[in-house]
Amino acid sequence: MRWKVGPKSHSRNYSTVRLADSRRAELLAAAKRGEAFDIETGLPVSELRTAVPEPEATSRRTWLEHARDFADAKWDEGLAPGTRRALADALATVTPALLLGDPPDAIASCVREALFGWTFQSGRRRRSAGDGRWAENPPPAELEKAVQWLTNHTRPIEDLADPELIRSCLNVLSRRLDGQPAAPNTVLRKRVAFGACLAYAVERGDLARNPLPESSRSGPKTREQVDRRVCVNHGQARRLLENGVRPIAPNLVAWYGSMYYAAMRPGEMQELREADLRLPKKDGAWGTAMLVGNNPEMAGGWTDEGTRAARQLKHRAAGDTREVPIHPLLVKLYLWHLDEFGTTADGRLFRGLMGGPVTAVRHRTVWGQARKRALSAAEAASPLARRPYDLRHAAVSEWLNAGVAPTQIAQWAGHSVAVLLHTYARCIVGQDEAARRRIEAALRLDDDEPDAA
Repeated sequence: MRWKVGPKSHSRNYSTVRLADSRRAELLAAAKRGEAFDIETGLPVSELRTAVPEPEATSRRTWLEHARDFADAKWDEGLAPGTRRALADALATVTPALLLGDPPDAIASCVREALFGWTFQSGRRRRSAGDGRWAENPPPAELEKAVQWLTNHTRPIEDLADPELIRSCLNVLSRRLDGQPAAPNTVLRKRVAFGACLAYAVERGDLARNPLPESSRSGPKTREQVDRRVCVNHGQARRLLENGVRPIAPNLVAWYGSMYYAAMRPGEMQELREADLRLPKKDGAWGTAMLVGNNPEMAGGWTDEGTRAARQLKHRAAGDTREVPIHPLLVKLYLWHLDEFGTTADGRLFRGLMGGPVTAVRHRTVWGQARKRALSAAEAASPLARRPYDLRHAAVSEWLNAGVAPTQIAQWAGHSVAVLLHTYARCIVGQDEAARRRIEAALRLDDDEPDAA
C-alpha cells in the first residue's frame, strides 16, 4: 500500500490484499475526521501518541551488499566456472539500474569491471582466513575509487518492492552493453539469475515477496530446439573432415570426428586419453571411449584453483563416467591420429599449438576455413554446420533417425531423456510422412462403400 503526506511518499507491505485494504480504510477514516498526519512517518497523530517506538535498525542492506552476498553463496555451492561467470554477468548488468545517480566521469569506464571482474567474482575478491571464514582482499588500485563509489551509491534492497523499479531492471537486462536488444536466451538467463537473487532477499527477510513473478513484463520467447538446417549428413561430414580439415589441420581431424561420430563435447575431448579408449585393430569393428572429465574453456579466475582445471562431466557427480560407442570410422581416425601425433606426456589425445588444451579460437578458426574449402557456396552461406558444436547435434539427430532408443541416446550424449526429445524434436525426420499415410488410410473409403446421399 502507498500513500502520501505532504511532499513525502510512504509505503507498507502486507501479506494479503485484505490486510492492505483494511489498513487503507483506517487511514482514509482518519483523514475524513480531519486528523493531522505526521509527514515523516506518514501516520495519524493519534497513532503516534499510542505507538510503541520501534528500535532503530542498525543498518539497511543495500542492493550491492545483497547481490555480493548472493554471488558468494552461489560460488560456495561449487557451481561450474561458466555458471559463476554467467551469474556475475547478470548481476553486473542489472546493478547500474539500481544506483543512486550516475557514476562520475572519472570512474564511469571502470564501473563494469568493478562489478563483473571484482565485486561479483568471489574467487578474486576473497581469500581464506584460515579458520573456515573468508577475508576480503583490497580492490586493485585502478578499481578502488569505483568500488568505493558503488558501495556508497546503491539503493536499499527494499526499494525493489517498487514494480516500476523492477520494470527498469528488466529493461536493462534486455539490452546488450551497446544498447542493442540482447538475444532471447541471454535475456532469459539473466532474468533467471535476477529472480534467484530476489528470492534470496525474501529468504533473508529483506523483501516480503519476490516482485519479479508479479511484473507485467513477460519473459522473451526463446528457441530451445536445434534447427534441423545445421545438421550435416554423413557425406557432408566426411567432405568437411577430409577435404576441409585434413589439408589445413590434420591433428584436428579426429577432434571434429569425435563430435560427429560420438557426440562428444569439446570439454570432454580435452580430457580424452589413450587409456580411455578401446580401439580394435579389426576393420569394421566398433570401439568404446570412457569419458571421465570435462575441461571447458574458461578463465582461471572463475575456478576454485585459480587456473583452468578439469572437473566432473556435465550434469554428473564427481567421479562419474560415461561410456560412448566409437564408430568404426572414428576408430580408424583415432588409430591414425595416435600413429601420426602420439599423445601428450599425460596421455591426452589432443593438444593446442603450445601443447596445452585446444583453444576455442583455434578450433573455430580452423572450422571456418574448412567450411569454405569443403562446402559449396550455397552450403557455406547456409546455417549448415556453422559451428563445430553443430557436429554433435548432427550425431544425436542421426542416432534418433536411425531408430536408436532415446534412453540409450540420452546415456551416450549425457542428456536426460526429456531434454533430448525436447531439444532434438525438429531433427527427427520421416515421421510427418508416415503420419500422413496413416491419416490417408484412416480416411480412405472402401471401393464398394455406397456414396453418401
